Amino acid sequence: MRKSGRVILAMSIALLAIVLTGCPDRQRIADITADPGRYYDKEVTIAGEVTRSYGALGQGIYEIDDGTGHMWVFSGKYGVPSKEARVGATGRVIQGLTFAGTNYATVLRETRRRTHP
Repeated sequence: MRKSGRVILAMSIALLAIVLTGCPDRQRIADITADPGRYYDKEVTIAGEVTRSYGALGQGIYEIDDGTGHMWVFSGKYGVPSKEARVGATGRVIQGLTFAGTNYATVLRETRRRTHP
């Protein structure tokens, strides 16, 4: 292999390593809602389809369904996506209402969002 080929290969491997370490692992919503204390105030990423959304003036809340469950996402600066949009949201888990051992309002406070086509 020529020297230029080795340099290109090494740069490609380094770039791939940087890209892969920058992508957070996606969590299943069922895992988060089953044990929200484990994820409390930790940054997690979820992805799925928006089933409901309510917003005004660049803020709001929307619900994501990933096939394992539903979770509300609070957006303070990104606005809310439309219904049936495919999105990935990263943020910190906030425990809302727990009554008789059942969690009714586990929310993700969004810090980043990625929209899927």
